[in-house]
Amino acid sequence: MITIKLVSRVSKEYAKQQIDNAPEDHVCIIRKKTRSLEQNALMWSHLTDLSEQVDWYGRRLSPDDWKAIMTASLRKYDTVPGIDGGIVVLGQATSKMTVSQLNDLIELTRAFGVEHGVKWTI
Repeated sequence: MITIKLVSRVSKEYAKQQIDNAPEDHVCIIRKKTRSLEQNALMWSHLTDLSEQVDWYGRRLSPDDWKAIMTASLRKYDTVPGIDGGIVVLGQATSKMTVSQLNDLIELTRAFGVEHGVKWTI
């Protein structure tokens, strides 16, 4: 398997060559670039800041819990009953988000944090 970032004319030409030389039983997938490592680090820093500074209905939540809340809010996800009770949010993993989707998530997190007096570490 190869991954080619289509960032220049040269890389696009290389991708075309790879397609032309690929066996018949192979697949080519073209999609938007997913989040960057820098975005990921910023997101987790913000989620950690929320977890350390915001009481949510009398509780301190983990960064993972805040991620679930923020992604559910951003994407307007649906909920279903859990198999042992409770509620499960149906959502999208941030690892599959595009750069612009993760930017939207970071902006939502920042806006929420500002409303709740969070002091950002980054």
